[in-house]
Amino acid sequence: MRTPNGGFRYLDQISPAEAGRTVSTHLAAKHPLASEAEWRGRIASGQVLLDGRPAGMDDVLGTGQRLVWIRPPWVEPEVPLATAVLYEDEDLLAVAKPGGLPTLPGGGAFLEHTLLALVRRRHPEASPMHRLGRGTSGLVLFAPTAGTAKPLQAAFQDRRTRKVYRALCSGHPESDAFEITAPIGEVPYAPLGTLHAAHPGGRPSLSRVTVLERREGASLVEVEILTGRPHQIRIHLAWAGHPLVGDPLYGPGGVPLPETRALPGDPGYLLHAHRLELAHPRSGAWVSLTCQPPPPLRSSEESDHPR
Repeated sequence: MRTPNGGFRYLDQISPAEAGRTVSTHLAAKHPLASEAEWRGRIASGQVLLDGRPAGMDDVLGTGQRLVWIRPPWVEPEVPLATAVLYEDEDLLAVAKPGGLPTLPGGGAFLEHTLLALVRRRHPEASPMHRLGRGTSGLVLFAPTAGTAKPLQAAFQDRRTRKVYRALCSGHPESDAFEITAPIGEVPYAPLGTLHAAHPGGRPSLSRVTVLERREGASLVEVEILTGRPHQIRIHLAWAGHPLVGDPLYGPGGVPLPETRALPGDPGYLLHAHRLELAHPRSGAWVSLTCQPPPPLRSSEESDHPR
C-alpha cells in the first residue's frame, strides 16, 4: 500500500478583483477541478479558514483577506523518481529529470512526487530556473540557494542561454535544417478552458530544427528554442506537419487533435532537454551542460539501440 503525502495548506490572499464573491464561489472558480458542491463540503468539514477562523461557505470575501485550504494527505500517482546530478557547484545545480516526473507541484495530484521536492531534500533553498513538461525528460537547471537565483533568472529572462532539445517527430521534413516562427497563444480547449497552441494572434516564437536521422515514418531532430513559450517544440513541429510521435494532444497545425481530451502533462511523446549553455554567473566562462538522451533519441552513431 502506497503512503500518503503530508497534505498541504493552500494560501490565497484576496485581490480587489476577487473581493465580493462568497468563499464557495471563489474556491470553485479558483480550483475548477472541484465543483462548488465539493467546496461546500470541504468548508462544512472545517478544511477552509478565513483569516485564521473556520470559513462559512456564504462569507463574502474582502480585499486582503487570507483564505487557506487545509488539504488532507492524499496518495499521489506513481511516477519515476530516479534523478541524477549532472553538474554542481556553489552557483549552479543541473539535474536530470526522467520523463513522467512533474517539475513542479500542480494539477491537484502532485506535491512530493515532483523534481522540486526531490531536489529540495538535499538543497532546501533550490529553485528551478525553467521547467520541463511532465512527459519531457532531460536537464533542468536549479539555483542551489536563494542567493544564487537572481543572476540566473536574469540570464533566462534576457535570453542569454542556449537550449537544445532532441525529439522524435512523425514523417520526414523536406529540409535538413529549417526555422519555425508560428506564433503561440491561448485557444479555447474544453478540458482546461484554454490551452497554448499555434494562433495567429499569439506571441512571436522561434525554433530552429536540424534533422539528425531519418527513420521509417519518423525523424530524429534537434531543436533549439530561441523563445520559451509553453509546449513550444510540440506545437511548432505539429504546426510544420510533423507532430511528435505519440503526442496525445497536438496534431497537424499545432492545435489540439480532433476529439482529444488529453492534458498537456499526459505522456506518450519523446522529447528530451539535451543541452543548456550559459555564461557562468561567477566566472563568466561559457558553460555547456548536457544530459544524455534516452536510447530512442540517440542517433545510430551514438547508440546501437534497435530501431
